[in-house]
Amino acid sequence: MSVCSIKEIKKRVAEFPKKAFIHLPTPFNKLENLTAELGGPEIYIKRDDLTGLAFGGNKSRKLEYIIQDALDKKAEVIVTWASLQSNWCMQTAATARRFGLRPILILFKSYDLGPGLDGNLLLDYILGADIRIREAEKGKVVSAEYAAEIVAEVVNEVKEWGHKAYVAPLGGSRPGGDMKLPLGAISYVAAFAEMLEQASALGVDVTHVIHSSGSGGTQAGLLVGAKALKEDCRVIGISVSDDKESFGREVLAIARGTVQALCLKLPIGNEDIQVMDEYLQDGYGIINKPVAEAVRLVFQKEGIVLDPVYTGKAMVGLIDLVRKGYFSKKDKIVFFHTGGTPALFPYRDKLVELLK
Repeated sequence: MSVCSIKEIKKRVAEFPKKAFIHLPTPFNKLENLTAELGGPEIYIKRDDLTGLAFGGNKSRKLEYIIQDALDKKAEVIVTWASLQSNWCMQTAATARRFGLRPILILFKSYDLGPGLDGNLLLDYILGADIRIREAEKGKVVSAEYAAEIVAEVVNEVKEWGHKAYVAPLGGSRPGGDMKLPLGAISYVAAFAEMLEQASALGVDVTHVIHSSGSGGTQAGLLVGAKALKEDCRVIGISVSDDKESFGREVLAIARGTVQALCLKLPIGNEDIQVMDEYLQDGYGIINKPVAEAVRLVFQKEGIVLDPVYTGKAMVGLIDLVRKGYFSKKDKIVFFHTGGTPALFPYRDKLVELLK
């Protein structure tokens, strides 16, 4: 059952200007070998790791809208923040450079990794980003509140240079800084419509969408897309950062803001938000044996590389749910690959240790 047509959703999303610079639609295909290995429902994958910006990922979709917003506001510098190996920060830096803006990245050490340049941090350096590294609470995603004071200092510094800064919120998810609308989530309403068109063309009736959920924008957008276009499709976010209660509230707030921005008449309540925190284990950016084994399994079976921070944990959740009988044999599951693969390499020592 649907509230809107795909055509109507596309029309509403198209009212928000963007720089179209990524490869769309991203591939959609069945994971034949993984489906056979698990012996459960059919498993499909949406390859948002193949968007074409840097190493790809869900942040690329968001940044098409966010960079346009920054340019429209005459910004010369983009300021954002996240963890040390943030795919969001690297992709923001790549986008900023492409469109002539200077990126300033405030990177918080929220997990223990070696001090050398590696993974996304290496890419930040190659891009010539202005990198500011700070300490943070271990195992937690840095909140806007925690980062606010440091961000304000950087913005004042930019003003002293005589330039205008655009502050992009963590993950391009919840409105904040200079992003006044949930642009990241809006991009994922469009992504759900794109996925649904591809699935329909193959005769696949999608029952569940599973993805890693870290700052809430991707899940909120997918949820709004499902509510508008296929209400019987359940969107499941595997939390990589916070408990399901607090994170669920974040997703709900972004989803409601997205509904309002798109002028949709969709009631969204707590019952629509499904966040699972059972696979978080020791916290954000801290990996364990099931994550390492999930990364290996998908690489061996499908030739697809996951990352240990986001998609690896989401795949742990998918595998465990299938094995526990959470889904029926007739279900059709779509796993959104949200990218982040450069973060695999800084974890090399831990991964080797866990896979021995």
